[in-house]
Amino acid sequence: MNDCTDIANASSKLVELLGNCVEFGEQAREDASYDGLKVSFLPDAVIRVKKAEQVGDVLRIANKHAIPVTTRGAGSSLTGGATPIAGGWVLDLSRLNHLDIDESNQLARCGPGVVVADLQSLAAESGLFYPPDPSSKKFCTIGGNIACNAGGLRCVKYGVTRDYVLSLAGYLASGEYVEWGRATRKFATGYNVRDLWIGSEGTLGVVTEATLRLVDLPSSTRTFLGVFDSDEVALSSPGELRKLGLRPSILEYLDRWTIDCLQKYVGTDVFPGIAPHPMLLIELDGSESQVDEQAKELEGWLKTTALAHRSAHSLDEAEKLWEVRRQGSSSMKKLASTKLNEDVVVPLDKQVELVRAVERLRAAYGIKIGVFGHCGDGNLHINLMYNEENSEETSRAVSALKELMSKVIELGGAISGEHGVGLAKTPFVREQFNPAEWRAMLAIKEALDPNKILNPGKIFDVFHPWEQKKKFVTLSWEIENEEPKPQEV
Repeated sequence: MNDCTDIANASSKLVELLGNCVEFGEQAREDASYDGLKVSFLPDAVIRVKKAEQVGDVLRIANKHAIPVTTRGAGSSLTGGATPIAGGWVLDLSRLNHLDIDESNQLARCGPGVVVADLQSLAAESGLFYPPDPSSKKFCTIGGNIACNAGGLRCVKYGVTRDYVLSLAGYLASGEYVEWGRATRKFATGYNVRDLWIGSEGTLGVVTEATLRLVDLPSSTRTFLGVFDSDEVALSSPGELRKLGLRPSILEYLDRWTIDCLQKYVGTDVFPGIAPHPMLLIELDGSESQVDEQAKELEGWLKTTALAHRSAHSLDEAEKLWEVRRQGSSSMKKLASTKLNEDVVVPLDKQVELVRAVERLRAAYGIKIGVFGHCGDGNLHINLMYNEENSEETSRAVSALKELMSKVIELGGAISGEHGVGLAKTPFVREQFNPAEWRAMLAIKEALDPNKILNPGKIFDVFHPWEQKKKFVTLSWEIENEEPKPQEV
């Protein structure tokens, strides 16, 4: 795409414009060389812009010299979405973190570097709520959330990032400024390029400001934990609760394999006297009267449906129930050197079939596989554990992964529900689309980024992460005590 002379000349021009925003130091380049996928490719420079206009400067020069640009926020992508596989420049937007709450219009105007938890905290001071809540929300940024259309635990009731974006401002690959959408509740004027940018993983443009819709902050929550005789019963809960008029804000499923792993890890039974069975973590939210009324209905359903259940009436009690969800994930990390978290999504009525397919893969390939996740919207996280230093075990894990992705597509699902494609899912993404759909996506990429400088290597080009040595580092959001916790209201 370019040579050393081109990069050197372009970098010199960039330094003239941006000064010390441009970093060439070894440590800065190393820190920007990987994200949550933990495969590393060194960039030639890291650019930490201080003003939105500087993004336009970077892109104009990069486009002229055909230099790859990988946009980065916190680097919390689990799929390699922020990995600079083609070298070039890493465009760090973390300093674009301005944040304003417009209480009268129930809006937030913010830069892409705003941390999600900070937005939620400031909104709450005005009695408002930004619902998308990925597990890395204390670290991940709004820009990254927009890039992969992030979700989280509360999507079952509130939806994903796309449902809250009213407008996006930013720059095309050419360095030209654009604004898609407006700060209004409705917008039906021209093509909806705003939604095209959301989930495009920085391959179509660079966001420098987002206007986000906020909702009223719920004043009360109630948390429940239930254990069920079978996956069929547990995974029928979305439909059964809907029939009762209940809309949980969280509906999380853990399979019996995950529960068994958890109980061995902590050395005690979640429900004493009950062998490992599927469990549901359920949260209700709303006004105090609404939650009280819903809780009575839910208690009645649990009494007749679950083998046993517990409820929480305080944040401390809820925290104890949430330990099951957090420790389930943590316990798996102790089983092998590598953990693949595949955020697949299938129709609600296909979830049991997916879990049965996982059971077959577990038996056929001898791979440790646990299932947990957001069963209220069909977004189950399939976790495959293997030791990457064992080539034979790695081969079995890869074979299991390939079959899993084919099964998800066969069931009418998607290979990613909230993590995006990045690098990790590129071996499977082509299978998701027919030839006409694939050509249309390539045409869009060609129209908006003809020189292919924006986040190259993502979505379209096949990359095999299991063939790469991963960095053995513990990232901030992987620390156990920073995993999801009950919401304080």
